[in-house]
Amino acid sequence: MSTVSPSDTARAALWFHALSDGTRLGIVRRLVHGERCVCELTDAMDAAQSRLSFHLKTLRTAGLISGRREGRWMYYSLNAEVLGSMAAFVAGLSPKEAWRVGGTGRGGSGSEGICCS
Repeated sequence: MSTVSPSDTARAALWFHALSDGTRLGIVRRLVHGERCVCELTDAMDAAQSRLSFHLKTLRTAGLISGRREGRWMYYSLNAEVLGSMAAFVAGLSPKEAWRVGGTGRGGSGSEGICCS
């Protein structure tokens, strides 16, 4: 059985905050296809560069993307390791069998394991 530490929860809160905005989700979806220059993202998102910079910073702070400079341009890509950690965190949130509807826990049809009668 895995346990979730307070640091895991705080880190997950950063991830999900970063993904709670439609513009940032749009950026992530575009980066799924590989590294992109900020100028490509600006055009694809039809957003001002200053607005996009704010969203890119939020994604970088959460660790979801990384950036590299080449000359005067910044290139961004997804951080696959962090996305894997997110997937593992979400998978760990799956209800345990005893607590599923129809199981033996709360909301189920059996009487074993009910914590509140």
